[in-house]
Amino acid sequence: MKNVSELTDFYYKNLFPTLEELEIQRKNLRYRIIIVGIIYTFIFMLILSGIPTASQGSGDFFAFALFAYIGLGGVLYKFLTKDYTDEFKIKVIKPLISAIDEKLNYSSSMHVPQKTFERSELFTATVDRLSGNDHVKGYIDGTKLEFSDLHAQKRHRNSKGKESWSTIFKGLFIVAEFNKNFIGKTVVLPDTAQSTFGDLIGGWLQSKNMGRNELVKMDDNEFEKEFVVYSTNQIEARYILSHSLMQRLLTFAKKSKHPVYISFIGDSIHMAIYYDKDLFEPSIFHSLLKYKIAMEYVSTLHLAIGIVDELKLNQKIWSKR
Repeated sequence: MKNVSELTDFYYKNLFPTLEELEIQRKNLRYRIIIVGIIYTFIFMLILSGIPTASQGSGDFFAFALFAYIGLGGVLYKFLTKDYTDEFKIKVIKPLISAIDEKLNYSSSMHVPQKTFERSELFTATVDRLSGNDHVKGYIDGTKLEFSDLHAQKRHRNSKGKESWSTIFKGLFIVAEFNKNFIGKTVVLPDTAQSTFGDLIGGWLQSKNMGRNELVKMDDNEFEKEFVVYSTNQIEARYILSHSLMQRLLTFAKKSKHPVYISFIGDSIHMAIYYDKDLFEPSIFHSLLKYKIAMEYVSTLHLAIGIVDELKLNQKIWSKR
């Protein structure tokens, strides 16, 4: 598999003519978005000014108006950027993935299935709505791999029946074959309790997590500071999380620079990396020719696909049972 430097060279050398064409489109689109945004805001304010002052004084009215402005603005933005986004993914993201491995299948509109996300047991909340895009599936060094952007949400209703939604997870979700059929279920989560409250109180809070299985204490202090482990099988959890694998997971988490959730269930490792944006959407207000922007796409793809090599999943350490 190509390293980050090789992928960066490919991005600039092989895709540069395409990037220059897209850059012209991006500048025109940016100008169009600004103009449309100004007109949209003016019309919206004009409509609001025609509503009686008594109604405008209501807190509920202000909240509704703000929600409507943001919601309609988001729909309008998506409409304006759709063609450019589709072209960017076809002409830039897809070739980048093919450069890593031609056998990888890419779909800009599909995502990891909900049953796969729920099977990971990384999040205990019920998923009422799941969306996503930029789905990649195939084999790396003989290891089955699948990932996509995902946004999992939960529905809420108050006493008046008003509906609202909260985010369970938003980011990059990866599932890869582990070459072992696990007897139990082991989940590795970011250790917010211990890092916030210290070893004593944090450890007590970890043990009282009623939505999780039995707490597993690991003998690696650095790993314990970053992660908390729950499992249905203490012995298997320690067997899976060898010292070398714990070190590799720590390295992976540091590379991602975002919260990482991991589970070992069935014959797969599941990883959820929390982001607050769609990872492979094109930049509208920053040049695609900038090195920093290019590296965001290259590094994210390499991180996701590189999990096989990073965690040595292509080395058949265990035999399946």
